[in-house]
Amino acid sequence: MKRYIKTFVPALALALTFGTTACTSDLDVEPIDPNFVEPSAEQLFTKCYATIAAAGNGGADGDSDVDGIDGGTSGYYRQMWNAQDLTTDEAICGWGDEGISNFVDNSYDASHPMLRGYYYRLYTAITFCNQYLDQYAEHDATMTAEIRFLRAFHYFQLMDGWGNVPFATEISSAAPEQRSRAEIFQFIESELLAIEPSLSDAKAKKSTDANYGRVDKAACWMLLARLYLNAEVYTGTAQWDKAAEYAKKVMDSDYKLNTNGSGVWSAYQMLFMGDNGETDAAYEMVWPLLQDGLRTTSWGTSLFLIAGPWQEDMYENPLDENATNGTDAAWKGNRARKELVLKFFPDGNAPLGLHGYEMTQEAGDDRALFTSVGGRTLENAELGVFTSGFSVTKFTNFKTDGSAGHGSTHPDMDCPMMRKAEAYLIYAEATARQNGGNATSAGVDALNQLRLRAHASGKSSYTLNDILDEWSRETFFEGLRRTCLIRFNKYGGTTDYQWSWKGGTYEGRDFSATRNLFAIPTTDLTANSNLVQNPGY
Repeated sequence: MKRYIKTFVPALALALTFGTTACTSDLDVEPIDPNFVEPSAEQLFTKCYATIAAAGNGGADGDSDVDGIDGGTSGYYRQMWNAQDLTTDEAICGWGDEGISNFVDNSYDASHPMLRGYYYRLYTAITFCNQYLDQYAEHDATMTAEIRFLRAFHYFQLMDGWGNVPFATEISSAAPEQRSRAEIFQFIESELLAIEPSLSDAKAKKSTDANYGRVDKAACWMLLARLYLNAEVYTGTAQWDKAAEYAKKVMDSDYKLNTNGSGVWSAYQMLFMGDNGETDAAYEMVWPLLQDGLRTTSWGTSLFLIAGPWQEDMYENPLDENATNGTDAAWKGNRARKELVLKFFPDGNAPLGLHGYEMTQEAGDDRALFTSVGGRTLENAELGVFTSGFSVTKFTNFKTDGSAGHGSTHPDMDCPMMRKAEAYLIYAEATARQNGGNATSAGVDALNQLRLRAHASGKSSYTLNDILDEWSRETFFEGLRRTCLIRFNKYGGTTDYQWSWKGGTYEGRDFSATRNLFAIPTTDLTANSNLVQNPGY
């Protein structure tokens, strides 16, 4: 059976002064300040995890942790995904929700409703962590280290997205000061290095094992590896050696690449299925967000990944020709940009009329999980038409025996925040950057392990551009792409890389490098006179 993260605690007072202006639209936000019973250490500890996996108390249909935010639209993972993938060459969406089109064509600004919601959710999560550390830092050394990790992770997202951001590590009524990106980098680094000895040993776990879903030393190493991999962007000074060092720690840890499929399901597919916490796929999950179709539910986590790119005519269970995705939800929204599909079909010969499990055979790569049935086209010529583009079938609520999860709408698929496979990509890239832009022999081996796991042929060499493509093949739709493109100088500014609708034109065009950072929300600039807006907004 699964062990569940539950949201026991009433929403807590947000003592930081972020966005205290009045709300006028669905995604305007202001902190909740209800009367509540003081939570215990265990309750508040659980809440610090749960706010990432669910919008608020009571699961999918409960109150949002931040007043004025629709809990479904603005879940932590959902908005991280929108900011990271919908702005890039991987994903496109034709929904009319306010802000979606601005993600798609890279025209977001300081009033963007979804970025504002994401920003405040990150600070709400930080405040939960600060409250725990204020009240219970001496309660348990390992629990305290985990909460400090979560807070560092939230600050990493803020630093990555917004650069110079408000900073506070304690509960206070004073408006927080703005810290530079380099200062936030130094804080995250020092925090992770300080807590590493107190975290649990790196140990692969299934849902039946104690502490499944909690971070350990491997998650700490992975976040350090991410931090150092992007150090040149964040601070102006590259730290490729440290990125490789910490990625190698994860590679050498007890966590394992899932290499054995189960019946009709490939080893790669098993990572994103309804029983991914119960099969050997769990051993690749360095940090999963726990989801359950009946007890731990959210509109913005695993269900968003599964239902967002789905339509009712998609049947992706080879064991049941009438099954869709293992839930009753099909939202007809997110789909693949042409450039993502071309990573698997570089000659432009992606076949039409195939289900996802057939597409992988044509691509010679288990990761090419796209469907082109129902009159879908490779091109994304019509933004508002769901079939204008291939659909993504990577995430499902099927179990390896072919059955669906035990909830009719909400899935059992645990949402992967960190997978061991990422360490192989970080290691290969970091060592290649130290080797004149070409993968070392050890880097080639690391990348080939991922390719061979997917039944794709190995290669004898990789350039940096090849490695960027491997990032996409392995981790597409997992909330990492924008950061990768910026690191490779292929996002904002003058670049050598275009994609459909980049910068607002179908052919794609460069847009200003200022958009490598998001704008600090106008509501926060109004509320806090200490803040200075990012250039270009």
